[in-house]
Amino acid sequence: MNKNTRVALVLGGLVCGMVGLAFASVPLYRLFCQVTGFGGTTQVSEAGAEDNLVVSDRDMTIRFDSTVNGDLPWKFKPAQRAVDLKVGEEGIAFYRAKNTSDKKVKGVATFNVTPLKAGQYFVKIDCFCFSEQTLLPGQEVDMPVTFYVDPEIENDPNLSDVKTITLSYTFFRDDEEEGQEVSDLSNNAGSNPVIEIN
Repeated sequence: MNKNTRVALVLGGLVCGMVGLAFASVPLYRLFCQVTGFGGTTQVSEAGAEDNLVVSDRDMTIRFDSTVNGDLPWKFKPAQRAVDLKVGEEGIAFYRAKNTSDKKVKGVATFNVTPLKAGQYFVKIDCFCFSEQTLLPGQEVDMPVTFYVDPEIENDPNLSDVKTITLSYTFFRDDEEEGQEVSDLSNNAGSNPVIEIN
C-alpha cells in the first residue's frame, strides 16, 4: 500500500468518525444534561413524590414563565405566577394555550429551570412537554405539569441559598408531516388531563 492510499484511508476514517460523533452528540449531550442537570435540564420521574420521598421543612417557591416562538400563532402563559411548597412535596401548575389562527396547529415545548444549578433537583412527574400538542382553530386549553423538588437538594451545599426556582417553557411550531401521530389536546386519551376553557 503506497503512502497516498494510506493517507486517504486515514482521512476517510477520520471523516466517518466525525460524522458518527456529530450524530451521537445530540443524544449524548441530552443524556449528560439529564444526569447532571446541566443547563437547567430537569429530571423526569415515573412515580409521584409521595411514593418514596420525605417532605422537608424547607420552603420553596416555584415560579412559572412562558414564551412562544414567533412562527407559532398561539398565546401561551402560566395560569398562576408561582406556587409555594415544601421540598419533597408534589405540586401541580397549569399553563394556558390558545390557538389564535384559523388552522389546526401543532406545537412542541422546550423547558428549563433557573437557577441552572437547581435543574438536577427539579423533577417533573407529568408534563405536556413530553409530547407534541395540537390545537384546533381558536381552541384554548389548560395544560398541567406535576412536579416536586428532590429532597437531595438539602445535601448540596451549593444550593443552600436557593429559595426560588423558575420553570420556563417555550413553545415552537412543529411542522412535521400531518400523518404522524400527535397528542391532540381536544381528544387527549393519555395520562395528561386537559381542561378546556369555555
